Amino acid sequence: MDKANVYFTTFKATEHENLLQKLHRLMKTAGFEQIDFQNKYAAIKIHFGEYGNLAFLRPNYARVVADYIKELGGKPFLTDCNTLYVGSRKNALDHLDTAYMNGFSPLQTGCHVIIADGLKGTDDVKVPVEGEFVKEAKIGRAIMDADVFITLTHFKGHEAAGFGGALKNIGMGCGSFEGKKEQHCDGRPSVDREKCIGCGACSKICAHDAPVIENKKAMIDHNRCVGCARCIEMCPVKAITPDQRDSVKMLNYKIAEYSLAVCKDRPCFHISLICDVSPNCDCHAENDIPIIPDVGMLASFDPVALDQACADLCNQMTPIKESILGQNIEKYGNEEHHDHFHMTHPDTEWKSCIEHAVKIGLGTDQYDLVRI
Repeated sequence: MDKANVYFTTFKATEHENLLQKLHRLMKTAGFEQIDFQNKYAAIKIHFGEYGNLAFLRPNYARVVADYIKELGGKPFLTDCNTLYVGSRKNALDHLDTAYMNGFSPLQTGCHVIIADGLKGTDDVKVPVEGEFVKEAKIGRAIMDADVFITLTHFKGHEAAGFGGALKNIGMGCGSFEGKKEQHCDGRPSVDREKCIGCGACSKICAHDAPVIENKKAMIDHNRCVGCARCIEMCPVKAITPDQRDSVKMLNYKIAEYSLAVCKDRPCFHISLICDVSPNCDCHAENDIPIIPDVGMLASFDPVALDQACADLCNQMTPIKESILGQNIEKYGNEEHHDHFHMTHPDTEWKSCIEHAVKIGLGTDQYDLVRI
């Protein structure tokens, strides 16, 4: 496969061009107008941010994308699917409330919000996919009903996948309730009862009543657990760990295969903004300080090349000393060959997702970075 073009610009602005105008120019230069939007429904896949989180992308960026699509004759809508865990986006009503509270209202963004998998996460389409691990991806119906698929991604760290880029936004983000369960199912965790302090943080975050406190110690009922891994991150004493080391790779393999199901056989375009690079996903109801400074905005027709380029640019940045990354480097030494995301979450690795995406033909990890 030939190298893909990944277009890049910094967040440096001038009195003649603000960042919103710069994003428009980036999209135009990257070939956005090659897509036929005339009278087409265009899904803009974005993360609205858990209520309390402030690292998610500003809705102003979504407005640029939506207005550009309308300028080209299309019918845009912002979309995401519901979550597995307890929070402010567990069902479509709460999800919409959260989106509006975080600024993603039609008045602000110029288009409507549609929760793709319906009221309770059950409105999905079973999409055949020639994967090694997934044969039938469960994707939110509104996403599959769209004629054109666009991603607008906040590139950040992630406590399970290593980082949250375009593929994470597509594969996991577009999965319905059953789709997310399928992707997470290999990582059911267990509790080290000697470390456990019985605080109950794991049971509070779980939507499936899997953690149970007995004799002031937690245990996890694997018959109820769906493997979403939120309890791992919530445990204050790190007493909860995945049962299978290979579950991290399996998660990434399935994310790649779900991404293939979403993107195949229709026009797609992908935008990633590397700013406020929090160590964890925007699914958290909090965001820690960024692990690196802001980098820039990128766009490509190839989501695999885009993720690889984002990771490479991030790993060239100097870590912020006060961040989790900076603290881990100070504590353990920088032994990970400048892999900032693995150093932030040592139990994760992100490369398997990109490698598998290349293997199944979703895209290439070889790219030319075109600076504008």
